[in-house]
Amino acid sequence: MMTATDNTPHPRHVVLVTGPSGAGLSTASNTLEDAGFEAIDNLPLRLVLPLLEHPGPNRPLALGLDMRNRDFGPQSLLDLMKTLAARTDINAQLLYLDCRTDVILQRYSATRRRHPIADAPTLAAGIAAEIEQLRPVRARADILIDTSDLNPHELRAEIDRWLSPQAQRHFTVQIQSFSYKRGLPHSADMVFDCRFLKNPHWEVELRTHDGRTRIVQDFVASDPSFSPFYEKVLDLMSLDLPAAKDEGKSYFTIAFGCSGGKHRSVTLAERLTQTLAEQGWQVSSRHRELDLGQSKETHA
Repeated sequence: MMTATDNTPHPRHVVLVTGPSGAGLSTASNTLEDAGFEAIDNLPLRLVLPLLEHPGPNRPLALGLDMRNRDFGPQSLLDLMKTLAARTDINAQLLYLDCRTDVILQRYSATRRRHPIADAPTLAAGIAAEIEQLRPVRARADILIDTSDLNPHELRAEIDRWLSPQAQRHFTVQIQSFSYKRGLPHSADMVFDCRFLKNPHWEVELRTHDGRTRIVQDFVASDPSFSPFYEKVLDLMSLDLPAAKDEGKSYFTIAFGCSGGKHRSVTLAERLTQTLAEQGWQVSSRHRELDLGQSKETHA
């Protein structure tokens, strides 16, 4: 018997593609078009919302948004993502293509193209300035792909793995750390608060280290509450991850938060990444506040 919910239209899948110039944005747009997306590259930000008001083709949409357009700005893009996140008819994702400065410089030197920040004293300075301006956008990304060591074929395969609506995609687990001071990650499927654990920030010899180091991990793990908490997280993962995979999800994001996103949350994210990898899950980790280069005075 058909119920009323059976006629409810699915939200339209919209992928906003951005990142520094030279990171592979055009390749990403072409790949998504080949995968069945309606792709529009180099679209002015002001045209995104009007475009979405029109029905259009019954297929997902990929929009390339970057510094090549005069009305592009990191904060404007973040505001747009916030607006789209509040809509029930849109399933919006932000795909950020990252790349090292030296690799982008090599690519520009090979193509002799003009960089969007043309008033910089040197090409290298322009590239560095663009990457710095995009840091808040990078931290907000739902999908982050580093293209530094990828050729065009490898980049296409990576994008297909994450986003192709036609391919049989692998189920990927992404684990993030974050600071509650900067808010919850927008893309997290599950969030764990680990602020109750002992804080390495108050230990002078640990303050300048982060949760990727053994000395901080050992300190956090020495808290009597750590092992019971971690075991319950693993128990929950043993239920949720297979269920999410069976549901047809292509990725599942788990986030750990603490006060500053430097010590405790990073420790838990690193520990869970290692454990899930050993169990055979395809898993990656990100540390939002470390990516942003937060001040050492932040209470982690």
